[in-house]
Amino acid sequence: MSSKLVNKIIKVLIANNVVLNLGWGLVLPVFAIFILQDVALNDIAKTAKIIGLAELFFAFTRIIFQIPIGRYLDKNHGEKDDFWFMIIGNFMQAFIPLGFIFSTLPWHIYALQMLHGLAAAMAFPSWSAMFTRHIDKNKEGFEWSIQSTFANLAVGLAAAVGGFGAAIFGPKFIFIFVSIFTFISGLLLIFIRNDISATDGKVIRIPIQVRR
Repeated sequence: MSSKLVNKIIKVLIANNVVLNLGWGLVLPVFAIFILQDVALNDIAKTAKIIGLAELFFAFTRIIFQIPIGRYLDKNHGEKDDFWFMIIGNFMQAFIPLGFIFSTLPWHIYALQMLHGLAAAMAFPSWSAMFTRHIDKNKEGFEWSIQSTFANLAVGLAAAVGGFGAAIFGPKFIFIFVSIFTFISGLLLIFIRNDISATDGKVIRIPIQVRR
């Protein structure tokens, strides 16, 4: 993407989201297999129950924290709080897949999913606020379309690669790569540390797409 088309902060935020989606897209084809083999011990009914409750714990935790965090970020002027919430949430997510590797009981999965929900609740509102605030004037639709297109492409490619990788190396090997990609996505944010504003500018309100 040319710097003339997209400003630096938007480019870094898009790159962060794409790499994050590359990582978690790998999980899509392997999570159920992992639960079946390592947690439910080949009990299909138990696997379905664990996966359903795991998603519930993730969603419920995220729902509880996301709105209060978003409200808090709106009440604090400047972007330092947005930046650090985004950084911390991102790096917290990087440790979740490593936790899966050592999980042997359902409650391990549930606890990790709750931690993942909290991490997502920290990263999503702050990322969205930064993206919305720095989107280029008269390029709102274009830049959101770039973000959505590359993020969805990343998920699709990662799911395919994750499926083949799991077949060859096993699900636990894939979790390591998920953690690496998530960690890298957080490191990318360092490039805009010196570009964040100490005061709020004009905010453009654009509908957002849910991201993990």
